[in-house]
Amino acid sequence: MLGKYHYHQIFRKSIIAFGTLFNNIVIKRKDSKRKDGALESLKVPIKYGPTQKYLAMIAAEPTPERQSTQITLPRMSFEITGLHYDGSRKLVPTQMARIAPPSGKDGDGKPVQYAQYMPVPYNLDISMAIISKNQDDGLQILEQILPHFHPSLNVSIEVIDETKEERDIAVVLNGVGYTDDYEGDYSQRRTLIWTLNFTVKTYLFGPVDAARDIRKVTLDYRSDTVRRPAELRYSAEVASTDTPPIPRDEINPASDAYTAVEAFEDIYSNDQDFFGLG
Repeated sequence: MLGKYHYHQIFRKSIIAFGTLFNNIVIKRKDSKRKDGALESLKVPIKYGPTQKYLAMIAAEPTPERQSTQITLPRMSFEITGLHYDGSRKLVPTQMARIAPPSGKDGDGKPVQYAQYMPVPYNLDISMAIISKNQDDGLQILEQILPHFHPSLNVSIEVIDETKEERDIAVVLNGVGYTDDYEGDYSQRRTLIWTLNFTVKTYLFGPVDAARDIRKVTLDYRSDTVRRPAELRYSAEVASTDTPPIPRDEINPASDAYTAVEAFEDIYSNDQDFFGLG
């Protein structure tokens, strides 16, 4: 059972979808001397990585070999902090889901239907940090995020590339933490950190099996084991009625004309009349 390679990149897609939610946040620093009150508009960058990495960059002093600036603030970062099974969303593990692609065909143009077991629910724990150098910048970012979570927000992602199946992934906001690093003298840089803890309710899928249309059936069975030890063979296959005829494996049931051709044969005897096949 195990060992059949499959990789749907579901965790990767879930993380990308999470980061995309926050990639268009802008802050504005106001100036009372201007009529519109806006001095500059700054798009807040977001990257995947631990918060300690950015704090170390802030604490480091610039050298001639490094850039003249340490790091620009504000910015956001997020990272995975845990992964666990969600029993509250458990589905029937033995149930099969059958899905046909939108075109009804695979990459080779042949009719196909995909089948796989129901997905397994897993939760991704993600911690996101908002790092700013003043209070107003952090509050601007926070106020653009919190109203969208009640406490969850659904994001639709394409989980399976073969079947083009989409699933709604719930992103749940669990809590908000705050740290103000104000200790030290005036030469040290102040750092404000807002920490938001999220849970991404995603699904894991197993391998996808491709079930193609049955175009030919051959059935062998013993008709009378007492009086006649002979076997009868029954066969049925799809045949095109178009002119010129289309090869059997290339017939499209939705648009091409076809019929089923049946045949019977006594495979162990030349006496075809015994079964009324002569």
